[in-house]
Amino acid sequence: MIQLRDCFPFWKALTKEQQNTMEESAVKRTFEKGTLLHAGEEDCVGLIAVAEGLLRVYTVSEEGKEMTMYRLLERDVCLFSASCIFQDIRFDVMVSAAEDTTVYHIPAELYRRLMETSLPVMEYTSRLMASRFSDVMWLMDQVMNKKLDSRLAAFLLEEAGRMGTDRLELTHEQIGGHLGSAREVVSRMLKHFQKEGLVQLGRGSITLSDEEGLTRLAQGSLM
Repeated sequence: MIQLRDCFPFWKALTKEQQNTMEESAVKRTFEKGTLLHAGEEDCVGLIAVAEGLLRVYTVSEEGKEMTMYRLLERDVCLFSASCIFQDIRFDVMVSAAEDTTVYHIPAELYRRLMETSLPVMEYTSRLMASRFSDVMWLMDQVMNKKLDSRLAAFLLEEAGRMGTDRLELTHEQIGGHLGSAREVVSRMLKHFQKEGLVQLGRGSITLSDEEGLTRLAQGSLM
C-alpha cells in the first residue's frame, strides 16, 4: 500500500521533526464504496491523501443534480476538503469513495503550519491548487462547448483504460452523475451508441464494442 511519504513530493525537503509530526498526526482510515468523506464548504476535515482506491470529487446543483469535477487516484491529494486553510478560496464540493478506499487524513491546522514554515510545501500546494483550477476550467469548457455524445464516449474510454477492461459495471444513473446529465438522457444516448455498434448494453453493464469509433466520437473531450 502507498505510504504517507509517497503522496507528497516535498517529503525529503521537510526536516526530520516535520516528517515525524506528519506521520504521528496522520490517521489512516478506510471507507466503503459510497461513503461521503467531505460534505461541502463548511466541512473542513483536513487534507485527504489516497493510499488505495478511488475518490470522487463532485458538485451538486440546487436541483440535486450531481456532476463529477475530477477523481483522485492513489497518491493524489484532496485540498478542497481542507478549504478553511485558504483565505478567500471556498469550494462547495463533495468528496465520496468511488470504491472501497483507504486514505491518510491530515489535520488542517497541521498542514497550515507546514505551509507557513516550509517553502517547498507552499510551492507544492500552489501548484496543486492551480492544477485543480485547470481541471475545473476544462470541465466547464466541456459542459459548455462539447456535445454529450463526445463527453460520454470519452468517459467510457477513460473508465475502460483505468479499469483495464472493456466491460464496465456502471449504471446509467452513475454515468449521469459523472457527466452532470439526467439518467434518461444518458440511457437514450447509450441506446444510440448500441445501434451504431459502439457498445453492448447489459443489466448494470456496458461493453465497449468499437473503441476506434468511440475515440473518433470523443475527439476533443479526452484528457
